[in-house]
Amino acid sequence: MAERDKDRHQKRSGGKRGGPPTGGKRKSCYLCKDKVEEIDYKNVNQLRRYISEKGKIRSRRISGACRRHQNQVSSAVKRAREMALLPYVQG
Repeated sequence: MAERDKDRHQKRSGGKRGGPPTGGKRKSCYLCKDKVEEIDYKNVNQLRRYISEKGKIRSRRISGACRRHQNQVSSAVKRAREMALLPYVQG
């Protein structure tokens, strides 16, 4: 009986270790909302949204981009870095 209560508590608390409840609203892809088909590496202002202060490419979990657009963002950032439109690292 105590085992059943423990399982019920784990489902509510979000996992085996406790902590905040899991779930919530998933971020929707900003680029899908705007119906962007292809990301241009020359559009630096759009790409800056997906780069951290240190110059790293933000992950999907943080940026909220879908898989397809995240792949396009990463290749566009790499191309922009190669063309010296974006820095590899920021001071």
